[in-house]
Order: sequence, then structure tokens, then C-alpha cells
Amino acid sequence: MAVDTKRFGELLQKERQKVVEAIEYLHAENPSSLKDETGDSSVDNHLADTATVTLDREIDDTLEENSEHVLKAIDAALAKIEAGTFGACETCGKPIAEERLAAIPYATHCIDCKRLEERG
Repeated sequence: MAVDTKRFGELLQKERQKVVEAIEYLHAENPSSLKDETGDSSVDNHLADTATVTLDREIDDTLEENSEHVLKAIDAALAKIEAGTFGACETCGKPIAEERLAAIPYATHCIDCKRLEERG
């Protein structure tokens, strides 16, 4: 059974746009430095306020990093569509179930190989 690459290509492009918008939003929400966010004078800043700003920044940084990983995976999946290798498990070479691709269109492993990978 051949994978509908046109359908998944469109799905991946839509997902890519969402991820790019999320990254742009995170960039817009974060000033250039923590000092810009808390101000120049450490005397005026309460320790709890600084801790809150730091935690918020760390959460945003983690979200951005995760989004960048997803963006790379989406781009790799789009490249596989172009190369004609989309939908094949990178470990065993068998087709990835269409249901799995519908849930995670940038999946690189069939469910069996993914489970084995996660178990270590």
C-alpha cells in the first residue's frame, strides 16, 4: 500500500507553518536578555520576581528548543517525500502505518521499532 504523499505533504506544510509561528511568537515574547526583562537595578527587583522571570524564560527556551526539533523533523519528512522515501521506517525499512503517520506525520519509525527504541 502506497502512502498518500500529497496528503501528508499538505499536512506537514500546515504543521510546519504552526511551528514556525510558535517559534516567532516565542522570539517576540523574549527580550534580548534577562537583564532587559528585570531591569538594571537588582535592588529594585524582589528575589521572587526575578525567580518568576527566570522560570518563565526557561520554560519559553524549552518550548522553543522543542519546536525547533519538531521543525527539523518536519523538514526531514518533507525531504523524504521529495526523495520518495517517506513512510518507511528508518530502522527496519517496513512501511510506517498510515494511522501513525496521521497522528505524527514526521514519524521516522514504525510503532514496533519505536517501542523497542524507548525500552532501550
